[in-house]
Parts: sequence; structure tokens; C-alpha cells
Amino acid sequence: MTSTITLAEALAAGTVVLDGGMSNQLESAGHDLSDELWSARLLAEQPEAITEAHLAYFRAGADVTITASYQATFEGFAKRGIDHDRAAELMALSVELAREAARRARVSRPLWVAASAGPYGAMLADGSEYRGRYGLTVDELERFHRPRLEVLAAARPDVLALETVPDADEAAALLRAVRGLGVPAWLTYSVADGRTRAGQPLEEAFALAADADEVIAVGVNCCAPGEVDAAAATAARVTGKPVVVYPNSGETWDAGARTWTGHATFAPDQVKGWQQSGARLIGGCCRVGPEAVSGIAGTLGTA
Repeated sequence: MTSTITLAEALAAGTVVLDGGMSNQLESAGHDLSDELWSARLLAEQPEAITEAHLAYFRAGADVTITASYQATFEGFAKRGIDHDRAAELMALSVELAREAARRARVSRPLWVAASAGPYGAMLADGSEYRGRYGLTVDELERFHRPRLEVLAAARPDVLALETVPDADEAAALLRAVRGLGVPAWLTYSVADGRTRAGQPLEEAFALAADADEVIAVGVNCCAPGEVDAAAATAARVTGKPVVVYPNSGETWDAGARTWTGHATFAPDQVKGWQQSGARLIGGCCRVGPEAVSGIAGTLGTA
């Protein structure tokens, strides 16, 4: 069912389960995501595959699913010959596909849709979303993000997911870009060694969102599971807001080879510790699939 309460209300009342990685679920279904548009390519070519991926997570116990719009930008689509109007249609479609999955799930619990807005580096498709420091000003980054955030907000998701942000400067731009859109947002950084990917202290990075009325949750995603406890505690202390965490499996992305390396360290039994550190919206990112999300729901007692 679609939700009769807001996600902010649900987070105030308890813990909510987020989905896992869209790309790994699509790949496990046999789809090739080697294109620079990544999962966003399927918005145009195989939208039903995206609905099925969302549905798998809802059936696994997720309460919130994130749309396949992480890499959906006007600039990225233009490189593929997709004009502005069609690009806007595809971004809006990403929200509708997630809504359709919620309808098909036929569950009694509330379900929510988060519209993904990835960082500027995701559009570049060169791994720079894990570094930040693009050489752009906050104003330039705001001008990049605002048009697609307007399109996503107009599609009426429950929340905007400002995610995998590597740099506090980009977070500042995103926080400016969501003002006045009428849709709440969460902000999550990608972190390493207790700092943003660009090297800024997390206290300073999280503090940017502390007084942003639009932001209903702050935290981290697309990071190693071992980063979560300390980051969650810092986010809770600095902002006083509910904390959202969805780390990767623990493997490492090799942007040059476009492949994952290393071993998975994500385990559902870790989530109790994250919850104790302040996390209220908990799921997984890259390489975390429905089985792990089911484990999260079972561990948290929400299944």
C-alpha cells in the first residue's frame, strides 16, 4: 500500500527499512549496466525491469525504495541523444515505476518512494563521485542539480534522496537546490576513514543540514559497513535529526576496470549497532540485495 503517514512521521516513531542496491538487482536479473547511464538506461529501454527490481525489495521487507534516477541527468541523457523533454519524462517515470511496484507489492504496511539524485560525479561516470573536488563552485553545482530536482519533485515522490555526496561543498549546493520544492529530502555522504570522500570532517559536513527544514534525515551511504557506527553517532549528535545509513557490501569499486573487488563484510546482524548509534532508516547500497534486506527487516523486527 502507499503510505498514509509521512516518512518523517514514521522515522519519529521507530525504525524504517530501506532497500538495497538497484544495480546489483538488475544485474542479477541478467541486465548489462556497463553503459555510462548505468541503471538509468533501462528507464528508456526496459522500464519493467526496474519495477521488478523495486518489487523484489518490497517483498523482501523494505519499506522505502530508491528510484533508478541516480545517474539520470539532462547532461547524461543528452550524450545519448535524448532531448530535454524526453529526459524529464524518464526522470518522472522513475518515480512512477517505484509507485507501481508499491501497488503490486500488496502489503499492509506503509511503503514510500525516494527519488534519487546522485552527485555531479555520477554524471561524469569516471569515479569522481568517490573523490569530489570537481573544480566547480557551489553556485555552479546548484545550477546543475536544481533542474532535475525540480522534475523529480514534480513527480511527487515521498522524499528526495540526495545521496552518495562526496563533498561538503556539493552538499551545500544540494541543500540550496531543494529549497522551496515542497518535497522533503535526506542527505547522505559517501565517506572513508571517518571523513567525506573529499576529506572534510564529518562534523562540519553534517552541520550543513542541521538547520535545513527540508531535510528529514542525515547520514551515509555507499561506504564500507565499518564506517557506519561512528558516522551515525556523529550525524545524530550534530544534527539532532533521524539518521539514514545504507552502506555497500564492503567490496570496493574499481572505476577503471568498472568492476567490484574484495570481499563482502556486510552482515544483517550489524544493524542493531547502527540502530543504537542513532540510525532510524537502515538499508544497503551497492552489492546488497534482497536477501540481505530481508535479514535487516528480520533483525530489526519490522518484517
